[in-house]
Amino acid sequence: MNLPPDLEKIRHSVWEDARNYGLDFYDTIFELLDYDQLNEVASYLGFPTRYPHWRFGMEYQKLSKGYTYGLSKIYELVINCDPCYAYLMKNNSVTDHKHVIAHVYGHGDFFKNNLWFSHTNRKMIDQMANHATRVRRYIDRFGFEVVEEFLDSVLSLEHLIDQHSPYIRRREKELADDSVPGDRVAVPKLRSKDYMERYINPSEFLEQQKKRVEEDRKRKRRVPESPEKDILLFLIENAPLEDWQQDILSIVREESYYFAPQGMTKIMNEGWASYWHSKIMTEKQLSDSELIDYADHHSGTLGTRPGVINPYKLGLELFRDIEDRWNKGRFGKEYEECTDIETKRRWDQSLGKGREKIFEVRKIYNDVSFIDTHLTPEFCEHHRLFNYGYNPSTGQYVILDRDYQKVKEKLLFQLTNLGEPFIYVGDSNYENRGELYLFHRHDGIDLRLDYARDVLVNMHKIWGRPVNLETIVEGTRRLISFDGQEQKDQELEESLQLQF
Repeated sequence: MNLPPDLEKIRHSVWEDARNYGLDFYDTIFELLDYDQLNEVASYLGFPTRYPHWRFGMEYQKLSKGYTYGLSKIYELVINCDPCYAYLMKNNSVTDHKHVIAHVYGHGDFFKNNLWFSHTNRKMIDQMANHATRVRRYIDRFGFEVVEEFLDSVLSLEHLIDQHSPYIRRREKELADDSVPGDRVAVPKLRSKDYMERYINPSEFLEQQKKRVEEDRKRKRRVPESPEKDILLFLIENAPLEDWQQDILSIVREESYYFAPQGMTKIMNEGWASYWHSKIMTEKQLSDSELIDYADHHSGTLGTRPGVINPYKLGLELFRDIEDRWNKGRFGKEYEECTDIETKRRWDQSLGKGREKIFEVRKIYNDVSFIDTHLTPEFCEHHRLFNYGYNPSTGQYVILDRDYQKVKEKLLFQLTNLGEPFIYVGDSNYENRGELYLFHRHDGIDLRLDYARDVLVNMHKIWGRPVNLETIVEGTRRLISFDGQEQKDQELEESLQLQF
């Protein structure tokens, strides 16, 4: 769709400003939609075509009510593809269109150049349509209720992937003979004279014995041999699924890996886009009459409240802080070892390396490494980043801790593994009964047992055999199980994980 001439003129002007600042992005196709169409696309996470499922309809109802009641409004929506696709709302003001277009180009630069997006499918908009076609074929063949019920089970497991696996080789390359180097099977021979060897120890018999030993060894080998974090992949390879079920599982897994980098870089991505829309608007695009409207909407985007991370605000301010520090030379051993507060406050070596540094940061970091590396005590103090908690006696949020390290640890804890618990496959033949054994790597927070039990029910539908989950509840190691009929919960004396 071509934009109206006046809007196309604005788009081209913002495009030129973004390029002049050094932003590098794929061609971007803008679509102009009304609020209802935009809510439809947003309910599909930005993709115009997805497979049919009730959760998309539920999301649409939520977005529509939010807009109708004035509780929320979608200003920008952009898809990580080549070319990028972005959506503009028809009834937005000219100021909002400038704001949104500049923000979109910031996202486009991040998608194209950040390391964590380097393995994503840049033609995912076509792949999503392909996924939708395949699911609809299964619906036509097996019935809507059958396919939807299976999708319900699989979607409850969609976060059980190993989001770092595209960048790290987790599995060693399998040898052609499926054996370990230097680990050859030795078959005992009977003692004999050389001339009687072929009669006493016939080669055919020795070969049969060798194969029997190898098969016995394989039966005793645990599958997986080491803890497997990509549970969806494990189920695809090992669960007793029909072809169509295996295909749907692979579809959900592929889409989960596509969205994973966005979860891993939410603060950086939104902060980077906000940094550049702010820079382009205030230095290039704003007219005097647009200033108040822009300031109102921009401040609304960056608004914060105790106990909640606003990725737009935190990312933007951290990028600005990095730029300022590298411009003034406020980094390195000499600066870190300086103990005089006044000297550090006045520190300015006029290096002018800030812009170069933020482009470097944009390229190689994700949210965890971004905050771990660049969050400083001065930043926390200046932006009032404290640990907050709710005081039931006063009905208000109060500061619990001002310690910089504890603030940083809490932020990192919330971001690690996309905020999801660490769950691994430990054994697919637990107690030699074909049961699936999962374990939870406890990091200080207990699982929500009602959620865990529901997940075990859905896992059982896919695995077809009893499913067990080892975890820690209130300091006690426990095994939660579901056998297809009833839930069980028992205390454990020894962890299966300790055997790895």
